[in-house]
Amino acid sequence: MKQSDRQALAIFPVVLLIGALLALAGSSGGSLIGAIPTFTIAVAAAIAIQWIVFIPSFIKQTEKFYDITGTLTYVSITVMILLVTPELDARSLILGALVLVWTLRLGIFLFRRINKAVKDDRFDALKPSFARFLNVWTIQGLWVTFTAAAAWVAMTSGNSVPLDGFALTGLIVWVLGIGMEIIADQQKSRFNANPANRGRFISTGLWSLSRHPNYFGEILLWIGVGIIAFPALEGWQNIALISPVFVILLLTKVSGVPLLEKKSDSKWGGQADYEAYKSKTPVLIPKFF
Repeated sequence: MKQSDRQALAIFPVVLLIGALLALAGSSGGSLIGAIPTFTIAVAAAIAIQWIVFIPSFIKQTEKFYDITGTLTYVSITVMILLVTPELDARSLILGALVLVWTLRLGIFLFRRINKAVKDDRFDALKPSFARFLNVWTIQGLWVTFTAAAAWVAMTSGNSVPLDGFALTGLIVWVLGIGMEIIADQQKSRFNANPANRGRFISTGLWSLSRHPNYFGEILLWIGVGIIAFPALEGWQNIALISPVFVILLLTKVSGVPLLEKKSDSKWGGQADYEAYKSKTPVLIPKFF
């Protein structure tokens, strides 16, 4: 067995343990489906969905369904929570709606992108290995759960709190975040679609204010969700506030900014215009002045 496969097998139970601990904490005092906490079922379902789609994906050696499965997971579990949780209040309905709007928008964008690109080379070394490829899918289930945790735990908490300043503030932050993400993605798509820009990097529009304005928008909108959810969380349920922290760490330290910065440096590093752009444009937080 290869060293990489052994490492994948070692990581697998750790991922499941983290998911179980999150489910236990987030379910404290929450609503039940039968005798099982709703949030626990949500966490288990998030991972189970990945495993179901992993099987044909491994057989066909394709990553084409990876992003759309993430979208399906957000949508199906959020809808499930909305349908089975008794006496949903306005805060829960708002949180559910915000998650669904973001998910459908991003899911459609990513699905179109993978269809145009045909393949995602990040998976080339992973697909042949059962253990490593399964890990990627399992981690996506945990990723979805951590990202949506603040919304899902608040929606299942059973602690009904009337709409307040937190709800209004969080909604404003969410709107600003998703607005920035949408505009940034559209600007980059139009830029890349222009044959005259082939081989060039974008430095106009929101991309003149930040090298990754779409990621800043993503972070902002999940902070907004956390702000809305906060009053409905009690005791151990507050672990769900790790959601925006997780998104920040993921995008700034793991799979977002670092990977794209490395890719950009390999393509344009050393070019005078690119180096000038890097020197005057912040990595993430937009510079308006």
